[in-house]
Amino acid sequence: MSPSKQIVVTAFALFSLFFGAGNLILPPFLGYNAGESWFWVSLGFAVSAVIIPIVAIYGHARLQGTMLDFANKVSPAFALVYSIMIYAISISLPSPRTASVAYEMAIKPYFELSSLGLSIIYFALVLVFVLNRSRLLELIGKYLTPLIIFILLAIILLGLFSESDVSGSSIFDNSFTAGIIEGYQTFDAIGGVVVGGVIVISFALQGVYSYAEKRRMIAKSGFFAGLGLFVIYTGLIAVGATYSGETVVEHRTELLGLLSTNTLGNIGTAFLAVLVALACFTTAVGVVTGTADFVKGLFAGSQKAYIITAVAGCLIGILVGQNAVGYIIEIAVPALMIIYPVTITLILLSVLPESYRTQLTYRVVIVTAIVFSIPDFLETLPFRLISEPFLEVIKEAIPFSDKGMGWVLPTLIGFMIARLIEHFRLFKKRPL
Repeated sequence: MSPSKQIVVTAFALFSLFFGAGNLILPPFLGYNAGESWFWVSLGFAVSAVIIPIVAIYGHARLQGTMLDFANKVSPAFALVYSIMIYAISISLPSPRTASVAYEMAIKPYFELSSLGLSIIYFALVLVFVLNRSRLLELIGKYLTPLIIFILLAIILLGLFSESDVSGSSIFDNSFTAGIIEGYQTFDAIGGVVVGGVIVISFALQGVYSYAEKRRMIAKSGFFAGLGLFVIYTGLIAVGATYSGETVVEHRTELLGLLSTNTLGNIGTAFLAVLVALACFTTAVGVVTGTADFVKGLFAGSQKAYIITAVAGCLIGILVGQNAVGYIIEIAVPALMIIYPVTITLILLSVLPESYRTQLTYRVVIVTAIVFSIPDFLETLPFRLISEPFLEVIKEAIPFSDKGMGWVLPTLIGFMIARLIEHFRLFKKRPL
């Protein structure tokens, strides 16, 4: 395969791997709530759901290793714990959420089947595919994604050129930061760390490209995939905003169904439902397979470990996936508020010049990110570990903490302090 064709195929694969359940249902509802401020919320959403994930792909293009390589400079033990947390979150939240989205959009409107019944059937099929690897998934992904993109572009274009007017006002105090936080729910920064490793391995298995060629092709593929994601996200947010002043909608999937019905009619909506169900299914298979592969690697290639992990992942999917999409999104917030700052920080460090990527810098920056994300994490818990007044005092003392971004400035300061320490170390080592 020629390099140019490989870039196109890889970009397409990246888009397909990133675009899952949350990527579809979150943007329209975000635009609906942002109203006239949809542009600013789009920019914020793009930061955490497009830019950071694609920077992760750039990081992988440079490192060309595994997910452990993103965190190894903190310490091998930390890298292992971090990787386990990433896979545990992936198999417990975004994977089950695909079943919930599939139920609410593709099953509930047309069939009399309970969410539990669907989850059992859904993850039984997921287990079959995980235990019996097949090229069918590759074929589905190859032809499915263009169809989804085509239908989404039709919804966006028809929706934008309808007679609806943006007349609603934003419910957010700060639309830009609200977009960033909502982008956490796509899990795409986590996906960038995980998926990038898959792409690197795929290139390595071909054995025909040099390090420089792989770096260039992966980077270009990431750029084109990110551009496609940005266009789709911004379009869905803009269309969602056109309904903010005239329609009362309570649920994310309800709004997406309304958009598709108003633009494509009932036939188009049914077709979209089937495609969404299949897209969700392939995402779930990918998450469970990736997690099982990781555990298999920890146990010296044990197939038994692979099977046990796959079964456990599907059982978790059944238990969590029978819940409503909104509920799964809500329970995901605390986990995201603690893992996302660390993930974003590791991603940004991975693309810095080598001289900036010292062990001291990694340790200072990561510890700072963890410590200053704790107040945001505690605030999102459904229960209180410390008193509300004391938590408020802490958050008031941290800039941007009221926006859920209290870790950003301290982490930046920690980075500068680490760089100063490194500078003075080098200065002392210089001969007089």
